[in-house]
Amino acid sequence: MNMNAPHQLKALLDRLAETYECPTFIEHDPIQVPHRFVRKEDIEISAFLTATISWGQRANAIKSALKLMDMLDNAPYDFLLEATPRDWQKFNQFFYRTFQADDCIYFLKTLKRIYQSGNSLEKIFTDCFRQEPSMFSTLMHFRKVFLAYHPPQRTAKHIADVTKGSAAKRLNMFLRWMVRSNQRGVDFGLWKDIPPAALIIPMDVHVVASTRKLGLLSRKTIDWKAAEEITGHLRQLDPNDPIKYDFALFGMNINKS
Repeated sequence: MNMNAPHQLKALLDRLAETYECPTFIEHDPIQVPHRFVRKEDIEISAFLTATISWGQRANAIKSALKLMDMLDNAPYDFLLEATPRDWQKFNQFFYRTFQADDCIYFLKTLKRIYQSGNSLEKIFTDCFRQEPSMFSTLMHFRKVFLAYHPPQRTAKHIADVTKGSAAKRLNMFLRWMVRSNQRGVDFGLWKDIPPAALIIPMDVHVVASTRKLGLLSRKTIDWKAAEEITGHLRQLDPNDPIKYDFALFGMNINKS
């Protein structure tokens, strides 16, 4: 099946999106970590940290994200606001693959600065989006803001640089979690000032495999332009909520639907 049969394609992906966007999806996905929280700030912070380390085997990423939440006393907002210099010491023991202790501590201290100043991740992303309402510009500006506190040189690689072509899979996934409606019980729909229509598909291996099979991706390099190519096709199927098809494309390859 390919784009020569758009009505069939839409029917297929609508059916699969409805099948996979349901609470059972959460059980084996990193989004389960922020679903442990109720307060908006806890959800934002835990989701951002979880998305940051969500690569490689999902089970390992989830395990490490849960460990990090334990280290934050399962109250990340309160912990960050109240953290003393001594509190940071335990994070010298945290790492996940190339996300090492120095990276973790920079992320946590930067989040502390953000929330302690009365700011929030939502306000930063929303302000970036208002400057120029595109995800490319939003992620470009966010990177500058988040890396403004003199991080270790190695840490910068953990915030995707779209100006260098990064597909920004983890940031786009985080934005999906925060922006898309919670009506189906998976995403959170907490951020109201960025429209779901503006989101870009998170480019994981399952999405890439499914979109190649369906003829939605011709670009060989998995980069920002590839993410835009896929998202452009998905917007033709649903201009208001194209990234709902993330569930369909993921589930299609996982279960060979």
